[in-house]
Amino acid sequence: MISSILIANRGEIACRVIRTARRLGIRTVAVYSDADANALHVRSADEAVHIGPAPARESYLVGEKIIAAAKATGAEAIHPGYGFLSENAEFAQAVIDAGLVWVGPKPHSITAMGLKDAAKKLMQEAGVPTTPGYLGDNQDPAHLAAEAAKIGYPVLIKAVAGGGGKGMRLVEQPEDFADALASCQREAAASFGNDVVLIEKYILSPRHIEVQVFGDSHGNVVHLFERDCSLQRRHQKVIEEAPAPGMDEATREAVCQAAVRAAKAVDYEGAGTIEFIADGSGKLSADKIWFMEMNTRLQVEHPVTEEITGQDLVEWQIRVASGAPLPKKQAELSINGWAMEARLYAEDPAKGFLPSIGTLELFELGEVEGGRIDTGVYEGAAVTPFYDPMIAKLIARGETRDEARERLSDMLHDSAVWPVKTNAAFLINALAHQDFAAGKVDTGLIGRDGDAMAADPEPSDEMLLDAAMSLVPATLAPGLRLNAAPRRVASFLLDGEPVDIEIEGEGSGTGETSVLIAENGKVWQLQPWRVDGSGNHGAHDGDIVSPMPGKIIAVDVTEGQSVTKGQKLLTLEAMKMEHTLTAPFDGTVAELKAIAGAQVQVEALLARIEAVEE
Repeated sequence: MISSILIANRGEIACRVIRTARRLGIRTVAVYSDADANALHVRSADEAVHIGPAPARESYLVGEKIIAAAKATGAEAIHPGYGFLSENAEFAQAVIDAGLVWVGPKPHSITAMGLKDAAKKLMQEAGVPTTPGYLGDNQDPAHLAAEAAKIGYPVLIKAVAGGGGKGMRLVEQPEDFADALASCQREAAASFGNDVVLIEKYILSPRHIEVQVFGDSHGNVVHLFERDCSLQRRHQKVIEEAPAPGMDEATREAVCQAAVRAAKAVDYEGAGTIEFIADGSGKLSADKIWFMEMNTRLQVEHPVTEEITGQDLVEWQIRVASGAPLPKKQAELSINGWAMEARLYAEDPAKGFLPSIGTLELFELGEVEGGRIDTGVYEGAAVTPFYDPMIAKLIARGETRDEARERLSDMLHDSAVWPVKTNAAFLINALAHQDFAAGKVDTGLIGRDGDAMAADPEPSDEMLLDAAMSLVPATLAPGLRLNAAPRRVASFLLDGEPVDIEIEGEGSGTGETSVLIAENGKVWQLQPWRVDGSGNHGAHDGDIVSPMPGKIIAVDVTEGQSVTKGQKLLTLEAMKMEHTLTAPFDGTVAELKAIAGAQVQVEALLARIEAVEE
């Protein structure tokens, strides 16, 4: 068995690997950037090494620094986690060449599956069904548009080196193709250093089904059944579950065996995932499920597989990398119950899912029977703009799908994070959606009903009243006479917005200037205030500011232009994603400071919208 391991990653996955390594008695080494000096994975490891500035390209993506850290600390092996260098064949080979153990597949397997076009060709040769599309070398925009027309709209443009929902665009009509292609290539070049794309037919009512596979150095390959990751937003997974709803045994056997054939075709070792797209317009069947791609690493959603199989996949990775055979044979693996996972992001659904940064002054996650929390942060930690905004994964297991779903919802209901915003309320709404609850989900569900799921909730009247009473002194309500009536109206600020609350009787205030209200996965701040009753927009309501440091990649309006509520103003690239900033109400662009190509800091004024006079 490996005796010491360096984790070439950060956050939740680094903490996850450390947890299993500690149980196995393996010494762990963490690496960290300037931004992560006080991170949880640094605190949890036996030893930690600083590897550079906050930007990933200067720290976590510099393979030479990571290998040097492993050698300096005497680490025997390197575990790449997911993301960053986990699917970089050159880095894997460099680790091996340095005399270290690579906890992952062989470099040639990563190479074979690393580019989507080459992988699809390989799968076709191995008899694995693939979706129709264009995999050619000609990347001329006119040629790609012509190929898309041949395939028939709608189509997906996908970066051949893409992953994690990045470098992917859905195009529903020919006139949108050119802009979507340019955006996709731009994002792919920034994220992966490769702007080559493929085109494939977009399946109506698509479901995302993936199969966990595992191979060892003794020629064994098994599957650990399927996961359903169909609930997605902008091609990024939101809630994952195992097993897949509506999957009968015959279809499961066919799909899982196809996944095993795919892994064997590249001489696969370690953990991997074969991703399929299924036609979800009717009953799942093997003839309507096609190979999409292979992820040659551990997946973010691996806990749901662990929960239904009772296996520790990180332990499997370490044992296989140590040269041992797989811990279980196929006949020894079975499905037990149901599991769901929700990705908790530091983002604000009410503001177009813009990432939220800051210090986690309050960080409490709900706990239930059958629940599990995987996180890389703690109360008092900082959420920075440099990395992916996922701050935790909440996982719930139950005997049935409904039990798992209800337990996961309870965990989210009981979670409270402040002042950083999260998508907890959005996740609660998604779990309660009638189609998701019934297992009728496809990748377009959030696109169709996402506005309702993302609607900004309000605290209940009962919670508001309790909070208000805790701020009102026992002898006097703010700004009111001692002889006032027993029922009085006092004015407050709820997250900075004025709200009047009817006070009943005497308060219980102790001099606090604010109080937090936590309900349904969201937290609000209530403060005493007095207002004049005006409903007009405030002087700063129309200020469009940068939510974080980033680069302006497109400006879609000009100064003096009239705009409508929700109209696209500009696009900001930050936290490895493109974010669209829109007009908060109908008005005029009174001031425009945004310049395409410019770098901006957090809260920099980019534009100012003046409301239309009524």
